[in-house]
Amino acid sequence: MNIRALPKVSLHDHLDGGLRPGTIVELAAEIGHELPARDAKALNQWFLDSCDSGSLVRYLETFVHTTAVMQTRAGLTRVAKEFALDLAKDGVIYGEIRWAPEQHLSQGLTLDQVVEYVEEGLAQAREEVAANGGYLQTGQLITAMRQNDRAQEIAELAVRHRNNGVVGFDYAGPEDGFSPSRHKSAFTWLNQQLMPVTLHAGEAAGRDSIRDAIIDGRTLRLGHGVRIIEDIFLDDQNNYGFGEVATWVLERGIALELSPSSNLQTGAVPGIENPTIKDHPFDDLYRLGFNVTVNTDNRLMSGTTITRELELLVDAFEYDLEDLELFQLNAANAAFIDMDIRSEIIERITEGFANA
Repeated sequence: MNIRALPKVSLHDHLDGGLRPGTIVELAAEIGHELPARDAKALNQWFLDSCDSGSLVRYLETFVHTTAVMQTRAGLTRVAKEFALDLAKDGVIYGEIRWAPEQHLSQGLTLDQVVEYVEEGLAQAREEVAANGGYLQTGQLITAMRQNDRAQEIAELAVRHRNNGVVGFDYAGPEDGFSPSRHKSAFTWLNQQLMPVTLHAGEAAGRDSIRDAIIDGRTLRLGHGVRIIEDIFLDDQNNYGFGEVATWVLERGIALELSPSSNLQTGAVPGIENPTIKDHPFDDLYRLGFNVTVNTDNRLMSGTTITRELELLVDAFEYDLEDLELFQLNAANAAFIDMDIRSEIIERITEGFANA
């Protein structure tokens, strides 16, 4: 099964988590930023080692080095272009790229400028892919950080650029102690503007975090959402039962942006020592009818691609082409894109898998 050649959709992929190690080394040298390793191979291994701790806090600390080289037009444009080209190389035909503009202002750029520069790089990649006979569509997800108090400002930024590559709003950062209820008015405003929203929830925290994302964040998708499994139980007859949050997510088909490798790294599958992909609840959620999608989260930190994530799932749960196609169709239908583009993407997925 040549999974790399199959058409794929990526919904949960962080721009500052998908840099090429060689690019980080080159850009860091240009700005005088000190890295924990001096060459691309050693730096790549440092990221993998640092992120394999089972701690979301340590995992997030690695972004100091990636965001440091993304503070100028040249840095942002190059990173965005390479990011999208790497998606296309992996067979992705539609990718949503999430990132937090508020983290890229240290060299004097404005919020609007950084969004424009990222779109400039993405556009260059789309043009290059098309020139080489390929197909790639992208959309930016503008992220506000939970721990900061700029949600309304970032929401307005996303809406301003909805005709310049932005397709939705994201909310990320530490879950515990930073409920979306802190910025409830911003989510209400986004809803009034008909701007789609996805929230990180159900990764570092459990059921209550997901509930808050639904109620206060008005989310249409769950960034990770893996800990929805904590609201599912077996009764005395070994039949599955669902809590009210799991029931809501299941019955409304709210997409789960699952990232298997990352979820294991950040400790989003608690209670298991040295968990493997077989310990991830992906298969349970899939078999129970949840709207599962397969994502990478941060390709650099997890040393992964969509292809690799799918290969890991195939090895663990013996999925076939029909399963993999359904995961891509789930993602396409959950994507924050116009109906005409969605229809084309779905057609390409259907044709690609039929010809596999």
